[in-house]
Amino acid sequence: MSSAGGSFVKKLISYVIPCYRSQATLPGVVEEIQQTMKKLEQYEYEIVLVNDCSPDGTFDTIRKLCEENDNITGINLAKNFGQHSALMAGFHYAQGEIVICLDDDGQTPADEADKLISGIEQGADVVYAKYIHKHHSGFRNWGSHVNELMTRVMLGKPKDLYLSSYFAARRFVIEEIIRYEYAYPYVIGLVLRSTKNIVNVEVEHRDRQAGASGYTLGKLLGLWFNGFTAFSVKPLRIATVTGAGCALVGFAYGIYTIIKKIFINPPGLVTGFSALMSVMVFMGGMLMLMMGLIGEYMGRMYISMNNSPQYVIREIAGKGLEEEKG
Repeated sequence: MSSAGGSFVKKLISYVIPCYRSQATLPGVVEEIQQTMKKLEQYEYEIVLVNDCSPDGTFDTIRKLCEENDNITGINLAKNFGQHSALMAGFHYAQGEIVICLDDDGQTPADEADKLISGIEQGADVVYAKYIHKHHSGFRNWGSHVNELMTRVMLGKPKDLYLSSYFAARRFVIEEIIRYEYAYPYVIGLVLRSTKNIVNVEVEHRDRQAGASGYTLGKLLGLWFNGFTAFSVKPLRIATVTGAGCALVGFAYGIYTIIKKIFINPPGLVTGFSALMSVMVFMGGMLMLMMGLIGEYMGRMYISMNNSPQYVIREIAGKGLEEEKG
């Protein structure tokens, strides 16, 4: 906190919230942020709400909140780009020295934002909330477990670091993240490549107030593909090692077949058809899998080279940033 002429300049906190099917829960989340920030008088704050083309009245709710509050900005995306693209849109409009990201469903406790801010003030570059007891569905918990494994193996995430959608980051980290201009952003990967000074703080996790999670199996798979195709070549190296292993096994099996034919089976007896077909099906499947993986990398490179947008903004609501374009 700096001072000039004897008056203190308050540090600005930006809350960025991607919104989807949250017309019922969003006003409560915003109110909780407002009540929390009243207790943190040493900070100013703004809220950036990004509607990811929700099919309900979410943006009408956002527009109303913007009319009632000068420090709220609403961004309406032209189609559903996904949570991470919505975050990227919000990051481009957030002006705070500390940026806090949280969910729109009330499960992430905005009244514990001071814990994340305290972690930043104590020297961390990024602070992730670690839930004491998670209240997600079994499917969502399974998806989080797989995502945890993927980020650890593919992106080099420390084993003891817990990642969640509720986190705070310093301004320079956000600036580094928005330098990424290609399609298929993956915020976790962008954070991990920006800094290693990341810590956890424990917070409570609540039951969902209304509706159901928007994450489907297809969206989770797309998110995982975004992660390892954009920030790691380990899948290609794994494919190379697997191919070499299969070739070695095939060569060894060929030697075994020759020895068995000469020394064990009598001449003229046809054997091994089932084993041969099994090997052919296995090798064919592996080849198709590897080709598909390479094709996925090449397809995403092609889309990025054609400047496919991370997001497209249809409308901006609020009194602060209407003139700016994303």
